[in-house]
Amino acid sequence: MLHDIPPLAEVRRVTEKKRDAWWTVLLVDPVATPLVRFTARRARWVTPNGITWAALVLGLGAAACFAQGDWRWLLAGAALYHVSFVLDCMDGKLARLTGTGSVFGAWLDYVFDRVRVLFCAVALMGGQYVRTGDVLYVWLALAVVFLDMLRYVDALQIFKIRHGMRKQIKARARQARRAGAEREVAFMEDLLRDNPEAETEVGTRADADAADAAGADAAGVVAVPVAGAAADGGPEEAGLPGAAVAPVPTGVVDLHQEFRSRFPWYARFRTFLLRRRIRTHLVSGIEFQMAVFIVGPAVGALVPVTVGAAVLLLVFELAIIYKLLLSTRDFARTLASFDAQEKEERPELPAAA
Repeated sequence: MLHDIPPLAEVRRVTEKKRDAWWTVLLVDPVATPLVRFTARRARWVTPNGITWAALVLGLGAAACFAQGDWRWLLAGAALYHVSFVLDCMDGKLARLTGTGSVFGAWLDYVFDRVRVLFCAVALMGGQYVRTGDVLYVWLALAVVFLDMLRYVDALQIFKIRHGMRKQIKARARQARRAGAEREVAFMEDLLRDNPEAETEVGTRADADAADAAGADAAGVVAVPVAGAAADGGPEEAGLPGAAVAPVPTGVVDLHQEFRSRFPWYARFRTFLLRRRIRTHLVSGIEFQMAVFIVGPAVGALVPVTVGAAVLLLVFELAIIYKLLLSTRDFARTLASFDAQEKEERPELPAAA
């Protein structure tokens, strides 16, 4: 029934990510989200996996255009690639809206994305090599494929490491509770994801004295307020003006405390972007692909745009790795705080005679 599909505002809330690439937020979601609602209402035979296949077909069509080498074909390929990416964003949105997503569908979407990049990179640079005979285009094809692989492999590994750190901290907290310490933990990252407005104040603590005044210890475990409870006890949407602030009776582990102390401006910058649903990783795999396969062919500057996008992607990847390094230091200090607390609470053994 048509009335089962909610209004567009609700569809946006359900289907659009809280944080996404700026290209997606500004140039894709305004088109993809209404199309998803229309599809769910008028074409219920369309499935998320079907859209994934359609995105791949259009991506291969873009590759076929790129292979021709002529600037008219490059424009056609750029247009097809953008439409393919719009469809690529629609499959996940439709799955979230209709509850028809699957684990296999997520795998299919990921693999098809990599296939599309591979074919388009080879076709785009190969077409230019055939046209000009310049071996530089061969190296650019290899660079595009390598950097796309690097970005997504690195993202997966960083996610696994961060997940592992959080898992270890939670395990130590459970161990402390069993020992009678009654130590609970929450993660600052989770609180700020729901209430990004709070990060402005958190991020301005640039020195240890300010952190101590806020209740932080050397391990980065702090007790902070978090929005989300109304003054009368009723729920309110976290982060909206008027939401009451309720104290959190547990320690909050901040695995980005050292990064924030080194770069106090980052909190305000991140909050500014989050208000617009834009993630701080401004040049990631998505922006890199769009630069190579859309902007470069469209403006007739394939080499400088590809090289520039590659440099920016590497800069942002190095920044992410540096942030991870600082996070591991916060992680080590957090574990050390558990050890120190357990040592204080454990009775001293009698000295040997």
